[in-house]
Amino acid sequence: MATAGLLSSPTATTSSPTTTTTTTTTTKLHITNFPTKPTFKISRPITKLHVSSSTNKQPTTTPKPKEETIFFDGGAHYGDLLANLILGLTLLWLPLTLAAVTRAFYLRYRFTNLRVTVISGLSGEDRSDFSYKVIKDVQVVPRFIGEWGDIIITLKDGTKVDLRSVPKFREIAKYCLEMAGKTAALNEAAAGAAGPPKGF
Repeated sequence: MATAGLLSSPTATTSSPTTTTTTTTTTKLHITNFPTKPTFKISRPITKLHVSSSTNKQPTTTPKPKEETIFFDGGAHYGDLLANLILGLTLLWLPLTLAAVTRAFYLRYRFTNLRVTVISGLSGEDRSDFSYKVIKDVQVVPRFIGEWGDIIITLKDGTKVDLRSVPKFREIAKYCLEMAGKTAALNEAAAGAAGPPKGF
């Protein structure tokens, strides 16, 4: 009977006729504090599975959009600014000099294989884009013995876009006609035919 009591409880009492001995056993549990949230994150790529109900469907391929390549990106010709600064010493030419300074610092032209972009303003906030598909006609007006010139682009809706003091203006105008799919020869207008000249 006494051995049964030893097995069943941690505190056991042994009795004998003359002495009584009490034995106590203590068990220490080591508790480790685990964090409630993991300190590291496991990032696994999320994979989506698309299930198709029809197996006879042909895969559709979307045509890749053309990558935009820049043909010309720049501002007005520096010769326009220089000539107008020299002529601006006369008070009569001063308004045209201010217009040339504005063109030189706040106007940029960009011709790519997809569109024509005119960017103006202090930080380029004014931006006009149009595609070559809407071009009806392109004319050029040479300035200062043909070093730079104006490009007048007529759109199909009748709008005329006047690009002033463009360097390499003949090459750019031919490029615009090629991209628009026009085979007509480049129209080189006289200086007064495109309107009153506003610069040198």
